[in-house]
Amino acid sequence: MLLHLIRHPQPVIDKGLCYGSSDLAVTEEECARVLEQVKPALPPHVPVYSSPLQRCVFLAEPLATALNAGPVRYDPRLMEMHFGTWEQRAWDDLPRAEIDAWASDVVGYRPGGGENVLNVAQRVDAFCSDLQQRGQSQAIVVCHAGTIRLLQARALGLAVTKMAEHAAINAHAIAFGEVLTLKL
Repeated sequence: MLLHLIRHPQPVIDKGLCYGSSDLAVTEEECARVLEQVKPALPPHVPVYSSPLQRCVFLAEPLATALNAGPVRYDPRLMEMHFGTWEQRAWDDLPRAEIDAWASDVVGYRPGGGENVLNVAQRVDAFCSDLQQRGQSQAIVVCHAGTIRLLQARALGLAVTKMAEHAAINAHAIAFGEVLTLKL
């Protein structure tokens, strides 16, 4: 199965803030720019799956229409990691001891009392298993950088714990509106 992964457009939020699963808006102009950028790289008539957060929804809806893909299938398992009390706080203002605790246990620590990377890996893995059972040859997925890193680890054939470890220690920049194609 081929997965065409798209990171959502840049949300409306100040730089330097932690925003994981916060439901942030995107501008119409940013959505239109990303839509025009990604359309040529994607096949028509392929189902579109999306995180239910509005920064993904506002791209997924017009994308599905433009590609004649039918209705968007929203799945909360595609959401970005929930950072608990860290959500929408400046990274620079977070207690150093909490950042250090996360750095010493990137897979199991729950930043701000929210989710840990293992929790997110488990839900992303479950999404992939369900998707593969549908027997589709391709899918388009509009989601988040953290989710994309976990999907990349899943494509390597890693077990859930190893997926979480790989995504946590092999972080690389994924641009807003970037399209990555993986084979599961």
